Amino acid sequence: MSTTLLPNGTQQKDNLKTGLMAGALAVGMVGLGFAAVPLYQIFCQVTGFGGTTQRVDAATASAVQTSAAFMNVRFDANHSRALPWEFRPERSVERVAVGARDMSIFIAKNLSDKDVTGTATFNVTPVQAGKYFNKIQCFCFTEQVLKAGQQVRMPVLYYVDPAILTDPDTKDIEEITLSYTFFPVDPEEKGS
Repeated sequence: MSTTLLPNGTQQKDNLKTGLMAGALAVGMVGLGFAAVPLYQIFCQVTGFGGTTQRVDAATASAVQTSAAFMNVRFDANHSRALPWEFRPERSVERVAVGARDMSIFIAKNLSDKDVTGTATFNVTPVQAGKYFNKIQCFCFTEQVLKAGQQVRMPVLYYVDPAILTDPDTKDIEEITLSYTFFPVDPEEKGS
């Protein structure tokens, strides 16, 4: 003779409570997974972690005082093999006054017979300088579409924050490298 034990009312409430907590934990973990990338990007932008530069508006840039100190800014241009472009800085090194706005030009040319869309990633080295390298305007803020055979000049308007001169981790930096890498934008991923 077999007997079936049915849970009493207290056991059912405990089981329901445990199930709801496990479900809430699972939903929370999924939500955290989706939020991780934007939260990491915000963290990098605020701290300059990993050579992430800062983005500022023209009004903020106008308020910065130019220092008497100078620094070399080196420009590096790369592109994915999957992107049929030439991509290079117009000048590979510029000597800039710390705090002064400056502009660098990059040249991109589409070598294919089709329109191609690219997007650029960037970083600054040494990585400690990232939080002091401020971009006002940059081609890297948006996707770039080059028509078949088209060549364009793409500006980067920037300045190096004078606070770099007083930070113990950066006060001895004499050269900053700003590096860009262009990748093709897959139209299928965009729903085109």
